Amino acid sequence: MEPTTQKGIISPQARADLSLPQVFGRYLLVQRLSRGGMGEIFLAKHGLAGFEKLAVIKKVLPHLAADQQFISRFVDEAQVAIKLQHVNVAQVFEVGRVGNEYFLALEYVEGRDLRRTLALLTQRRDRLPVDLALFIGRELANGLAYAHRRTSTDGASLNLVHCDISPPNVLVSFEGEVKVCDFGIARANDAIDDREGPELEEALKGKAGYMSPEHARGEPIDARADVFAAGIVLWELASGRRLYKLAEGGPTLLDQARKADIPELGAAELPASALLRRVVSKALAVDRDARYPSASAMQRDLQEYAVSGKLMTSPLELGEWLTKSFGLDIVAQRRMRERAAAAWEKGPPVVLEPVDPPSAAAFDLSPQSAPLLLVQKSERRPKAPMAIFAVMVIMTLVAVVVALAAR
Repeated sequence: MEPTTQKGIISPQARADLSLPQVFGRYLLVQRLSRGGMGEIFLAKHGLAGFEKLAVIKKVLPHLAADQQFISRFVDEAQVAIKLQHVNVAQVFEVGRVGNEYFLALEYVEGRDLRRTLALLTQRRDRLPVDLALFIGRELANGLAYAHRRTSTDGASLNLVHCDISPPNVLVSFEGEVKVCDFGIARANDAIDDREGPELEEALKGKAGYMSPEHARGEPIDARADVFAAGIVLWELASGRRLYKLAEGGPTLLDQARKADIPELGAAELPASALLRRVVSKALAVDRDARYPSASAMQRDLQEYAVSGKLMTSPLELGEWLTKSFGLDIVAQRRMRERAAAAWEKGPPVVLEPVDPPSAAAFDLSPQSAPLLLVQKSERRPKAPMAIFAVMVIMTLVAVVVALAAR
């Protein structure tokens, strides 16, 4: 998916990018989706003609590729993330390098990330239907629970923590699938977050609004930090607004995350709202020991609330809602991919370069001809036609044969 994706329907940058399509290793980059703090994101194709599959390529930015600490951790975390295979986790296919560029190849999810979805709803002064919001929250918790309980081949816990659960990293497909993306990538990015002052604030601008208090304070974290972040996403889905906001002269997102002053969820109009408040409050407990010990425990309570409030739904209904809301986007995206593929099949454009006209000295002027003809000079005179010479040889041979036969 795009992440948003960058992530509009298609960004002006994507429309104006004349460098695409282009070959990148065994992939064909067909569309630029976005550029973030860590890298550039492209939609790509790979495979034999007629059997191509779509993938997302995330290229590490050059200044990070030159950071050996970052690259070492990036590769280590990606090698773990590539082993995750679950319906609620966007799969990592490959981690590699083309020239001096490091990249990840990920599953392409045709749909929208939550950031763009919520932004569109805000523009329309609308909210996500509560049953769909709960479904997304349950699926998000399910994907986290799977990753958190993963073990190595000898049965030891991998202690996986996403570190950046936020709307851009929650993808919703037009088929109603909900997938967490960027497992391992955010953790690698933490390796360079020992910066201070404005540089640190810039690096954390996107993720600080979803950090647990202990994460924002720079303390060691575990899976409960992801539970807190999922709680913020659920709070925003249910309320239809951001939890932490920036105001001129006010505290930064990082300061707000450290304090974690969470207003009570206003869910009075929802069925069995008291139960939903308890779920959200427990997920957002400042003291991690009072928080849900695992994402699976949070998912079970969300499931119980959905059943008691008669708010159960299905991927089919979520997909239908998303398709109805973003139908024009689907058409535009597919047309762009088709144009890119057609352009690639036609090959590079023919470039016509201007040439200087020949000088008059390069030609003979023939005064006998009318109208005037331009005859190009030749250093050698034209030879007699070969056909006449061949006929003469044949006639001579025939005469010899006849003479011999007469004897």
